[in-house]
Amino acid sequence: MTSFVALDDIRDRFSKAMSAMYQTEVPQYGTLLELVEEVNREVLEHSPAMARQLAAHDELDRLSVERHGAVRVGTADELSMLRRLFAVMGMVPVGYYDLSEAGVPVHSTAFRPIDDDALARNPFRVFTSLLRLELIDNAELRERAASILAERDIFTPAARELIDCHERQGGLTDEQADRFVAAALETFRWHHDATVDWDTYEALHAEHRLIADVVCFRGPHINHLTPRTLDIDEVQRRMPAVGMNPKEVIEGPPRRDCPILLRQTSFKALEESIRFAGEQQGTHTARFGEIEQRGVALTPTGRALYDRQLSESRQRAAGLANTEHQRVLAEVFADFPDSERELRRQGLAFFEYRLTDAGRKAGPVEETDLERLIDQGLVVARPITYEDFLPVSAAGIFQSNLGGGQNEAYTGNANRDAFEAALGASVTDELALYAERERASRQAVCEALGG
Repeated sequence: MTSFVALDDIRDRFSKAMSAMYQTEVPQYGTLLELVEEVNREVLEHSPAMARQLAAHDELDRLSVERHGAVRVGTADELSMLRRLFAVMGMVPVGYYDLSEAGVPVHSTAFRPIDDDALARNPFRVFTSLLRLELIDNAELRERAASILAERDIFTPAARELIDCHERQGGLTDEQADRFVAAALETFRWHHDATVDWDTYEALHAEHRLIADVVCFRGPHINHLTPRTLDIDEVQRRMPAVGMNPKEVIEGPPRRDCPILLRQTSFKALEESIRFAGEQQGTHTARFGEIEQRGVALTPTGRALYDRQLSESRQRAAGLANTEHQRVLAEVFADFPDSERELRRQGLAFFEYRLTDAGRKAGPVEETDLERLIDQGLVVARPITYEDFLPVSAAGIFQSNLGGGQNEAYTGNANRDAFEAALGASVTDELALYAERERASRQAVCEALGG
């Protein structure tokens, strides 16, 4: 009987291979990893309670694994094939993100594992954006971009063959898995040669830098990888000392005792030498290094409150440097509950419930209120880590690394149906995943204590 490699193992091999490739291509990213590791180590040394909590929540082992990357593709066929490629690694499309809200002509999803064991093994995810040529008003430029994209194939013959093999066999052998990782990596490799001449690049660049980035190269080069930190403010503060130019502000919510959702920052994109068709030399700015700090996933009620407060803070903090920006954020978010108990009591965040040792030893109990069971030491509530992305944060990173500009013509053009048609599948609702995890844990605890 043929033995196939677990999808989680293939994902682990691929994420490590991509990290090694990106460190070679962007040495500053290796410096970023060292800085994040240093800060994380110091945080854990100074906070044994946090270290114990992370270990208890199965978060400590996965802390050092790169958490996500990002790519941008140009056509429906490319997106659909990427869906099949990521499926070989146990990654499925989760969430729909309309970045046109921030004047960026793409919509996106996150390919990631979704079950608990897979996330614990390696939570690698890839934020994947599809260029929306239909948002370009200039018909001639739109047609020229579509023609350029139609001529390329971003997948190697070996990658296509092994994806077909995986679907036909139901898995890959060890030798096939290694060949798949090597072949798949080529899709995301950086190339210093553009596929277009300078005039074409400039025309697309003038419309939007991201359009030029997607259209003018051989494939969807990985444009950043993102390690997870326990103190993003400290990493941001230390970046200049190790030769990095951080973006102006940290995206997302303010610093809190109970972190929520996601905070992100990055060093600004590198200006890299490019040879255009016709041998003309120029530069292109696209690739950078990002850092993230993750908190608890918010319920729809919590997310609505977050969105309202973030909108207010963005209006009040526009144009401010990071220190003042964070001060304004903290003021606006002051009435957002900052304790786990209040987040649970007000139904603002998702939690997973488990029996304590005392709970496992207890006989049937009549009490059904989970907060009282927690007070009695029979049940423990663990925040469910937010595994996804924030559209505003994603767009903020895009803008800061692709010129910061915004085209109002793109704004407010969400089209999930068109995205899913291009994808060839429906995207999974991330909130439903968190809700089901909480519901199942509540039911298991109640059934165990109810006899």
